[in-house]
Amino acid sequence: MVPNYNGIAFVEACLRTLLADAPKADILLVDNGSTDGSRELVEECFPEVRVIALDRNYGFCRAANEGMRAATSPYVILLNNDTEVLPGFTRALVSALQMNPTAFSAGAKMIQLHHQEKIDDAGNFYCALGWAFARGKDKPVEYYEKPDEIFAACGGAVIYRKAALERIGYLDEAHFAYLEDIDLGWRAKIAGWKNLYVPSAKVLHVGSGTSGSRYNAFKVRLSSRNSVYLAWKNMPAPQILLNAPVLLAGFAVKYAFFVKKGLGKTYRKGIKEGLSMCSREKKVKFCWKNLPCYGRIQLELWVNIGKRFR
Repeated sequence: MVPNYNGIAFVEACLRTLLADAPKADILLVDNGSTDGSRELVEECFPEVRVIALDRNYGFCRAANEGMRAATSPYVILLNNDTEVLPGFTRALVSALQMNPTAFSAGAKMIQLHHQEKIDDAGNFYCALGWAFARGKDKPVEYYEKPDEIFAACGGAVIYRKAALERIGYLDEAHFAYLEDIDLGWRAKIAGWKNLYVPSAKVLHVGSGTSGSRYNAFKVRLSSRNSVYLAWKNMPAPQILLNAPVLLAGFAVKYAFFVKKGLGKTYRKGIKEGLSMCSREKKVKFCWKNLPCYGRIQLELWVNIGKRFR
């Protein structure tokens, strides 16, 4: 399924390549109250695509959830509207979950559309600094040809196991957009599931097709807000205390980075909003049977600091 908001520049190519790759698939597009004619274009040019039209922009998470809940298949592919899938994409993702019954998700090899020699995303990771990052960003595509286990799959091109979604919950709509895929993958890991990277599933990605650029006020505010909420929500209190010094250092470094970008005030605003979210939203319920999973995740958070700087 494809969430769409004012994606007229991208959505036609996205659906054309997806239909060519999976002509018999049940394809849904959830429109977030677009005003640029993209919804009308899809309804006119792609009658085989089911369109769910929302009355306004509820954010990526709400649109994705509407589509995933409406899906009737055992596996659900979530795809950004600014992507173009390459042949074999759908089959590779479905096969990955069929062959790995403990896998919750499988993420595609995302390649930069305008620089096809470079990776856009080869799996999402999260580290104890409180940073989420795309593995392989801007590195040569040939470096990421091996399947791997990852922290979470990027929501821009991913397949989820529907039965597991029903058990652990869908995307957290409090995020609105950004880091919701890390949160979902993290919750799956807490419950004992794995997240995979499948390089044989390839997709070209424009990147920031909706927000407009890699660093902008909208994206920085939501990302900083959600980074606070993400750690608070998924870490039990002892884990937060254990990681607090490193988390604070990570937020300080990010703040300095955005000050240089002229977005320091925006970053501070997002952090303040994130702290406010922590006072009103629910944490992941701690369960003693998941204690080994928490231990493995904590080790991964430390190891991923090193991966961030490779």
